[in-house]
Amino acid sequence: MRSGKLRHRVTIQRYEKGAQDPITGDITSEWVDLGTVWASVEPLSVREFIQSSATQSQVTTRITMRKRDVRAADRILHRGQIFNVTGVLSDPVSGLEYVTLPCTEGVNNG
Repeated sequence: MRSGKLRHRVTIQRYEKGAQDPITGDITSEWVDLGTVWASVEPLSVREFIQSSATQSQVTTRITMRKRDVRAADRILHRGQIFNVTGVLSDPVSGLEYVTLPCTEGVNNG
């Protein structure tokens, strides 16, 4: 992957359960930053969007970054916008160089 294509700064977040509140007994959960990395953030083309809609998908954006520990339950923050990761696709040649993340536009439901 050529580094010139990775021109967007994104933050990877994971939803983690925290400690139990000693007074109320509630377990606090929150989105935790895993790291900020360079990535390529591309909206799907009209053709790709129409094809994905045919299969009832709501994927609107493709994010590509160097290989990281990213899961389908994680989310990406980019310019104040939230993207929910719907899958993690390794590169087709070695599977070790980069990952492509199909994403849906998310809401802050933290």
